[in-house]
Amino acid sequence: MSHNITETTSQVPLQHATLGGGCFWCIESAFKQVEGIIDAESGYAGGHVDNPTYQQVCNGNTGHAEVVRLAFDPALISYREILEIFFALHDPTQLNRQGNDIGPQYRSVIFFHDENQQAQAQTIIAQMTQEQTWPAPVVTAVEPLSSYFSAEDYHRDYYQNNPQQPYCAMVVGPKLAKFKQTFAKRLKQPKQASA
Repeated sequence: MSHNITETTSQVPLQHATLGGGCFWCIESAFKQVEGIIDAESGYAGGHVDNPTYQQVCNGNTGHAEVVRLAFDPALISYREILEIFFALHDPTQLNRQGNDIGPQYRSVIFFHDENQQAQAQTIIAQMTQEQTWPAPVVTAVEPLSSYFSAEDYHRDYYQNNPQQPYCAMVVGPKLAKFKQTFAKRLKQPKQASA
C-alpha cells in the first residue's frame, strides 16, 4: 500500500526523495519534523522481491534497503538541503550497517528519481570526499529508483508511537535529540492557535 501525496503549500508541484540510512524509524521521524517535508513514509527499495515483508527484508535476502520516501515542497526545501540532513542523520562510511544494525537492508543509499537528483547526490558525495568530511571513505550508493514498496502500517510514525520501546529509547531518541540541536532552524514551527 502506498500513500498518494499531492498536497503542497505552494504552486510548485511536490517532489520526492528516497533515502536509506539504517533503520527507517529514525530517518522518518527526523524528516517529519523538517519544514518543507510534506510526508515521510517508511518503505523498501532496491530489491528483487515484489511487496516484501519486514521479516523478509530483515533476513537480508531480498536485496531491499530500509528507506524513507519523502514528499517535499521544493519552494521550502531543496533536494541539496535534504541530502545535507540525510548525511547528518547517519554514518555514510559504514558498509551495510549502521551501528549495531548489520545487513544490506541498512546500507547507506540514495535512490534518485531523475538525473538532476543523481547529479546532486554524486556532487555532494564528491565534495564530502574531497573535503574529508568523514574520517573514512563515504560508501553511500547512488542508484536509480526502480521500485518502492510501503512498509507495513505499524512502521508509520513508529518512534512517535513507541518512544519507550528499548531500541527507540536507546538509539532513535538520542539521534533525534542531536538532530534537533543541529537543525533547529530547519524544523517546523508549532501552529499558533487562533483566538
